[in-house]
Amino acid sequence: MSEIYINNNGEVRANTGATIQSGNRGHLYGDGLFESLRVLNGKPQNVEAHINRMVEGAKVLKIRIPNYYTAEFFEEKIQELLDLSGITQGGRVRISLDRAVGGTYKPESNEANYFLEVYPLEHNAYTLNYKGYEVDLFMDMRKQNDILANFKTKNALVYVMASIAAAEKQLDDLLILNPKGEILEGSSANLFVVSNGVLYTPGLEEGCLAGVMRMKIINLALANGIKVYECNIMPQNLLAADEIFMTNAVKGITWVGGYRTKRYFNNMSKKLTDLLNKSVVELQENTEEN
Repeated sequence: MSEIYINNNGEVRANTGATIQSGNRGHLYGDGLFESLRVLNGKPQNVEAHINRMVEGAKVLKIRIPNYYTAEFFEEKIQELLDLSGITQGGRVRISLDRAVGGTYKPESNEANYFLEVYPLEHNAYTLNYKGYEVDLFMDMRKQNDILANFKTKNALVYVMASIAAAEKQLDDLLILNPKGEILEGSSANLFVVSNGVLYTPGLEEGCLAGVMRMKIINLALANGIKVYECNIMPQNLLAADEIFMTNAVKGITWVGGYRTKRYFNNMSKKLTDLLNKSVVELQENTEEN
């Protein structure tokens, strides 16, 4: 297996030993953002959508982004790492964007630093889980609906605690609520509820993450004649649903088999996973033609 490489703000090196700078504000204070991307056929997926979200999040955090931090810039840097690391099939990428080193709670600078990591994955397509997830509600904490809610900031303790609580309950995941008791998402994925062939998903105004795969699935569904509504989702809606699935950029779609005593089908999850993989093939073919 090839050695895996990282890019620390322009310095490319092997991913062995310490790689981040002492005083990194993402490490010290969670003062930054991150994006997780899927790699298929050795190519990073949906780069522009991820970079757009990262740039918008940086504006909210008042981190100054250089003009050259474009989708093209990061795609080139990611591809360099994938090639060096010998990742020609499935993989994942993590982009970290942190405020520059210096200061305590009050930073000395609002300039940006980036950090890129790549890792191989076994599957070279979006694959649906064989066994449906078992889920429940996370009641110990609520996710605040504020200016940071739609972005992937490094202040992620609500997701960490939900994941730990799920493991303690021997469940696959717990669903996170906002202060009004509306269901937002899982610990690492957006949520979709299916009733009578219609998709329902929490709206961004409720405080869920503005997931890249969430929007990809919404657009795919609409393009294929499947109705989608963004609305508030309450616990009782789960009990009335025919199907529940979750989405994230790396896994694609994960179907839910049960919520408490309720059991679910996965017909829509299978259909959308097929459409998702088909869209990847079509995009690659169009790129090669051009």
